[in-house]
Amino acid sequence: MKLVTFLRFFRQLRGKKPVNIEAIQSMGLLAVKLGQIFALRPDLIEPERCIELQRLYSRGATIPKEDSQRLLNKFAPEGFMSNFHHIEPQPFAAASIGQIHRAELKDGTKVVVKIIKSEFEASFRRDVRRMKRWIRLGLFFNPRLRKVGNPIGLLAHIEDYTLRELNLLNEIKGRKDLLLKADEIEEHFPMSKLKFPKMWEELSNRQILVMEEIQHPTLEEHLEKGSMTWNDMLELFRIHGAFMFGIGTFHGDLHPGNAMMDDDGNFTFIDTGAICNAPIHVRNALFGFFYFLAKGELRHAFDAMLTMAAVQPTGKTLQTYYDSMTELYDGFVGTSVSEVSLTEQMMKTVKAAVLAGCAFGEEAFPIIRSLMYMDGMVLKGYPDVDLISSMGPYLDEFSVLIDPYTIISTSN
Repeated sequence: MKLVTFLRFFRQLRGKKPVNIEAIQSMGLLAVKLGQIFALRPDLIEPERCIELQRLYSRGATIPKEDSQRLLNKFAPEGFMSNFHHIEPQPFAAASIGQIHRAELKDGTKVVVKIIKSEFEASFRRDVRRMKRWIRLGLFFNPRLRKVGNPIGLLAHIEDYTLRELNLLNEIKGRKDLLLKADEIEEHFPMSKLKFPKMWEELSNRQILVMEEIQHPTLEEHLEKGSMTWNDMLELFRIHGAFMFGIGTFHGDLHPGNAMMDDDGNFTFIDTGAICNAPIHVRNALFGFFYFLAKGELRHAFDAMLTMAAVQPTGKTLQTYYDSMTELYDGFVGTSVSEVSLTEQMMKTVKAAVLAGCAFGEEAFPIIRSLMYMDGMVLKGYPDVDLISSMGPYLDEFSVLIDPYTIISTSN
């Protein structure tokens, strides 16, 4: 990303005028991905601007569309077109990395054809290299950012999951991985409300994906219309939380545009190209923290977070950590997300934990980002609820997969 583009991007984040989504999209794929991250950061920018940036999750983003036949001629497997009655030349949706066309197979099955635009990878890699240079320059003048914010680690995470999304075969693999993991815990933790679209692997490759057409509204559309109930949202958190905390393999980019919901409250996860795997010590620490926090057992919650420290703090460092966390969470449980957002609270928590010796490397970003997505949905749809207390029963259900008391007992 060039310096002038970098400055234009941040003017969109901190300016007084409403966010210009089209302007951000015109800056390239990295700007879109960064905008999606900042949409989750009310601790850094105004909450109203976060909500405006959440339009970047929409599958109907107005990015330039390319000629579909040219793309198919260039990328489709041999004999591809003979499998279809027709493919609509005009895309009905444009995501951040490509475009999606309705089509019909010879047997009458309604499908969609997703096509990646070829030049995205080269330009994205170039923009990431430039951004890393600007960040390193910033860290040189303000090295404290490396310790608490780890911007290079965050950028590396964005680069990793975006490049995986640019290979559509990863969507097929990701779908298989999530289905397999859900089956493994079905006996103890059924997920009957979770669905995935069928995919035609034999007709797909890195640039083209053929899959079942799902016409249900995205969660973003439900949030816009107010048709997603609080129970629906909690069920989504239950399902995604089980993958994050109980399994450790989960959808790495489950923003409101990457899941759909039907009239019966069934969820369909899409865009499964960026599957993340959280190390057991990371997911155990974060699960234990939220489990005890929801119960009001603050000391246990603080101890669970300390399991991420390579060396357990002692003496003055440990007491400073407890004092900081106690002040931070005094009265937190019971407050609504409009009063104190989970994202804002987590950023302060990370800072206190890092100063006590905890390490939040790249492996922690996917879970933290997922929690920010959840917080962003609550902020938009149900700003007056107490998210942590509401999740308490679901966190109890996760304890079938993880014994939270074992987490803190083994750390002492």
